[in-house]
Amino acid sequence: MAKVVLITGANKGIGFEVARQLGHSGFTVLLGARDASRGEAAAAKLSAEGSDVRPVIADLDRAPETATSLAGQIQKEFGHLDVLINNAGAFDLTGGDGPASAVSIDAMKRTFATNFFGTVEFTQPFLPLLRAAESARIINVSSGLGSVGLNNDPASPFYSVKPLGYNASKAALNMFTVNLAWELRDTKIKVNSICPGFTATDLNNNTGTQTIEEGAIAIVRFAQQTDDSPTGGFFHKDGTYPW
Repeated sequence: MAKVVLITGANKGIGFEVARQLGHSGFTVLLGARDASRGEAAAAKLSAEGSDVRPVIADLDRAPETATSLAGQIQKEFGHLDVLINNAGAFDLTGGDGPASAVSIDAMKRTFATNFFGTVEFTQPFLPLLRAAESARIINVSSGLGSVGLNNDPASPFYSVKPLGYNASKAALNMFTVNLAWELRDTKIKVNSICPGFTATDLNNNTGTQTIEEGAIAIVRFAQQTDDSPTGGFFHKDGTYPW
């Protein structure tokens, strides 16, 4: 039986490319999107390539509602979930996010609502399904901007990039990774934060320096990691990042 992966924010960008690659690797892909029509269109493209890709509603603005409903569907059809990839995220492009002295509190709250609170709330209903798998993986798609160490390192390329809302939300997401990995330390569920790198996507108005394919590398790798691989870490395609 094929392994089942659920990917949020998968109708475009890095999430779509991860869905493509894991579908080609034989996974049954549950392609999560907030908008049903966009999810269906994206899934149809990948299904046409021969992959088993099914559109599902995954909306972090309605995380408890959509996750609970979706978990019920997965329980009925598969009885387990092998991989959860929390890829959906938000960056405030209105100009409200910025340095600590001037950041808009409303912009920060919106960013945290998706990147941290929404991800935590969305993940929780799937934990019984992940426990029911032979071995399972949770990938929280983070950012090097969420590294406190890199934010404070003058030699880091992230040193001068200081949108407080986004950076702090990803740092909080990293704490979720560490805490959940600790809680699941005696299981075969691996939990890791993955930074895809500065990839050209809608999240940054396509200003990123990496291709979508490059951005997917580490996520795809860790979705298929072996049982003796690490948990509770912060990784990118070329190595690790400090917390």
